[in-house]
Amino acid sequence: MRRIINGKRYDTDKAIAVGGYDHGSYPGSGDFSHWSATLYKTPRSGRFFLVGEGGAMTMFATHYPDGMSGGGERLLEMSVEEALDWAERYLPTETIEEHFADLLEDA
Repeated sequence: MRRIINGKRYDTDKAIAVGGYDHGSYPGSGDFSHWSATLYKTPRSGRFFLVGEGGAMTMFATHYPDGMSGGGERLLEMSVEEALDWAERYLPTETIEEHFADLLEDA
């Protein structure tokens, strides 16, 4: 997927896939809360972005002018802090340590 947001080009084919997560039932099961997403990092500038798809009750939903919602897909820019927060919720510790080492400190 390629998108240009605020003058920046995001391309999943060129970015580094940090990790992904599936939430809910199998896609196509009719579960409106199912979603799956992958966190990416751009190789040149190190910017993070999230690409996902999901049902009508997710952050990836498509909202129509008549007030209805359906499944959809999105590419979302993320700050480093937002990406770390997402990674802490959905990715293994080893992945977080690999991609966010400079933000981590020992307790």
